Amino acid sequence: MTGKIYIIGIGPGASEYLTKKAIDTVKASDYTVGSTRAIELFDDVQNKIAFNVKELLDKLEEGVGLACNGNAVSILSTGDPGFSGVLNTVLRISAEKGFPKESIEVIPGISSLQLAAARCHIQWDSANVMTFHGRENIEEILPVINNGKTTIALPSRKVKDMAQFLIDNGVDENREVTVCERLSYPDERIVDANLKEIAQSEFTYMCIMVIK
Repeated sequence: MTGKIYIIGIGPGASEYLTKKAIDTVKASDYTVGSTRAIELFDDVQNKIAFNVKELLDKLEEGVGLACNGNAVSILSTGDPGFSGVLNTVLRISAEKGFPKESIEVIPGISSLQLAAARCHIQWDSANVMTFHGRENIEEILPVINNGKTTIALPSRKVKDMAQFLIDNGVDENREVTVCERLSYPDERIVDANLKEIAQSEFTYMCIMVIK
C-alpha cells in the first residue's frame, strides 16, 4: 500500500510565516520528518523524526520508507522546498525506492530570499537570484555581478568570506551591500555597508547577501 509524501516549506524560521496549509498537513500526517528547528515550529506533532545536518540523508530515506509502507509523511523544508530545499533530494530517494511521483505533494513556503527582498524593497523578479548552499562553485556569481541588476545570494560559507572573494576577484570594495541576518527571528538584523566592511564583520550562518 502506497502512502503519501508532503514536502512542506516552513518559511524563514518564525512561526508567523507558516502557512495554514502547512500546519494542517503536518497535524494530519502520520509522521513528520525535519530538522529540530523545523519541527519545533509545530504543536502536537506526532511521531516526529528530527535530524541534524549530518543525519539529513538517512532521515529522509527513513521518511520515504515510511511512506512506501502506507503512511502519510510530512517532510519539512526550511523556506521553500524548491529553493535550497530538499525537493530534489526527496524526489531522487523516492524514485530509487519506487515511490510514485503522483503521491508526492509539494506545499510551498516563504523563502528567506523573498523576505530579504521585502525588507530591502526589491522587486526580486528583476534581480539575480543565486544560491550557493552546499556548493563550492561560488565563482558563478562573477559573470552576473556587474549586469546592472541587484544580486540576492545565499552564501555557501561565511558572509565575510563571500565579500572577500568578490573583492579578490575585482569587485569594488566600496560596492554597497545589505546583509539580512536571522530573518523573521526576534534578533533579526539588517546591515547596510560596503563589501570591505562586510569582509571585516562577523555574522551567523543564517544570512542573505544583497549586492547592489
